[in-house]
Amino acid sequence: MSTATVSRRPSGSGLQRSQGRWGWFFALPALVGFLLFTGGPMIASAVIGMTNWTIGQAPKFIGFGNYEAIAQDALFWKSLSVTGYYAILAVPGGLVVAFLTASLLNQARRGRGLFRTAFYLPVLVPPVASAVLWLWLFNPDAGLLNQLFKALGLPPLLWVYGESTAMPSVALMSIWGFGNMTLVFLAGLQGVSKELYEAAECDGASALRRMWHITIPSISPVILFNMITGMIAAVQVFDAAYVMTQGGPNNATLVYVFYLYSKAFAESQLGYASALAWILFLVILIVTVILFRTSRQWVFYEGGKR
Repeated sequence: MSTATVSRRPSGSGLQRSQGRWGWFFALPALVGFLLFTGGPMIASAVIGMTNWTIGQAPKFIGFGNYEAIAQDALFWKSLSVTGYYAILAVPGGLVVAFLTASLLNQARRGRGLFRTAFYLPVLVPPVASAVLWLWLFNPDAGLLNQLFKALGLPPLLWVYGESTAMPSVALMSIWGFGNMTLVFLAGLQGVSKELYEAAECDGASALRRMWHITIPSISPVILFNMITGMIAAVQVFDAAYVMTQGGPNNATLVYVFYLYSKAFAESQLGYASALAWILFLVILIVTVILFRTSRQWVFYEGGKR
């Protein structure tokens, strides 16, 4: 008489422990990478920010001395104001251009893929190559923009070579790379219900009213996403100031990250630069929180909650 062999399955708690171990096993590479390349350097920079450390010398712990010096640093406040000015020019300008372009692409029946590719191409241009190209466009004597101005009977500008026009010129160059925002807006526009437009059109609503009362509220979460990502990118702008102006003329384009870079690698003040980096982190955090808090008044979700 054969005896039946009963297979023993792990209990519920044993299965959960097994799944937990395998979960940690597969998450281990990501955790190790985060600790080595993100968490570890952040902790190290926080410690270094409390030292007086110049390359070639031993670090000396000074507590919050760097932060006290930063509060009295005129160039720090100048770089903060210049970065804020750039963000005010570049982010709204990029949002408007990207939204209008996406609206046109959304209505296009033919060649949408071709135009979408063409508008996205500036994003693929390396930042240094883009800056060199725009330096030629901004040339006061032989630049294409001033040649166009002369043809239209307008006075030429100094562009990045003038103190009052330098930052608007850099902001104009950044708006040129609006491809990412355009694709995100286009995805949001394609998700707006056509029935809403048809109902509004039957009620006699104009195109402008349909955009204001249907399109913009429907894609308000997309606007918030582009605004936050655009603001974070604007606060960290560096390439244009480094390649085109070196912070000039007269510190008109001394953006924050370029000032941080100068302190770290031109003046070798690693402790001071690390403190600047943590202030930048706090600025980005505060700006993001403010945008999220204020978005409750104008962002609408499908579930009806703001």
